Amino acid sequence: MEQALDNNYISLTLTPTGSDSLTVRLVGRLDASSTGKVWHEAVNRVRDGLWKTIVIETDGLDYLDGAGIGLLVQLKRVQTDRGGRIEIRGLKPKFQRLFDMFDPSDISQTPVIPTDKKRTLERVGLWAAGVLSDMRDLISFVGESCAAMASAIVRPGTVRWKDVFLLSEKAGINALPIICLIGFLMGLIMSFQSAITLKRFGAEIFVADMLGLVMFRELGPLVTAILLAGRSGSAFAAEIGTMKVNEEIDALTTMGLNPVRFLVVSRMFAALAVTPFLSLFFCFLSLIGGAVVMITMGYPVSTYASRVFLSLGYVDVMGGIFKAAVFSLFVAGIGCQEGLTTKTGASAVGDSTTSAVVNGIILIAVLDGIFAVIFYYLGI
Repeated sequence: MEQALDNNYISLTLTPTGSDSLTVRLVGRLDASSTGKVWHEAVNRVRDGLWKTIVIETDGLDYLDGAGIGLLVQLKRVQTDRGGRIEIRGLKPKFQRLFDMFDPSDISQTPVIPTDKKRTLERVGLWAAGVLSDMRDLISFVGESCAAMASAIVRPGTVRWKDVFLLSEKAGINALPIICLIGFLMGLIMSFQSAITLKRFGAEIFVADMLGLVMFRELGPLVTAILLAGRSGSAFAAEIGTMKVNEEIDALTTMGLNPVRFLVVSRMFAALAVTPFLSLFFCFLSLIGGAVVMITMGYPVSTYASRVFLSLGYVDVMGGIFKAAVFSLFVAGIGCQEGLTTKTGASAVGDSTTSAVVNGIILIAVLDGIFAVIFYYLGI
């Protein structure tokens, strides 16, 4: 009985030559395109038959590449595993050298890796341990960076002040439009929503008191830091992460330069310099937004301004500036740390940027809660 499967590239002929022997004849091109068309036919006949001897005639092959070698190796492996004998005849010398590079005994089935099933409590514990480890590394890195900043203040000549001014422009002046826009809109919206409720009691003038305290003590530093994390913290992570992927950080270390002193300190100085001012601009623009609402309700600007100045104190303004400065150090530190710990791969820089933004926002919220408790016990 003879069975053939023909196509444009390859002809496979299976001819039983006895009760326990089979001849497989291949003619044409056995390449990546044609091998898949005859693979299952050949392998299934060899595996399902009770052939003690299989002869593969390859003198008719015009071309043979890695895919075709894979078919021949697979046929040899299947027949050998069954305890039979296989013989390959007529293989051209240039194809024979390629075939001899592979040993069927070295080819094994892909091992099944057992799934590591963890209990819910164990997963929660591992997650908590990872969070604590990340927080410890972050605090350690921020501490190291602050120590490097203190050393730079003692020795100003070690700081690349041109980089500090350039980064201050990127993180501060270029961010001013979005800071002012969001500050104005938040002041406008909060004043309008609050005035609607207070108008029932004839107390809409107290919107000025509320807006001044909320913005300078809480929302001004908080929202400014969040915008800094999304805009500048991510940029720091992307810049340093790209340097890490391109092995520029390793080059700096090889040249004897400390990456923290060379890259991180200038960015933290820039963030520390611009964030308090951005927070003040945010607060002032929010007050302007509130003034627009109060004017539309018939209150003069002088009355609104007097209520704001009466409600605000020196401690409130300085407390907000101090919070903004602390937030800026941690946001810049997280961005730089994520950049320095960037892994290899196409998505590494993107992952570092995402982590910088997410971790920065979470840490800002945690620090804001800590400040709220401290200010409460200090009576501020």
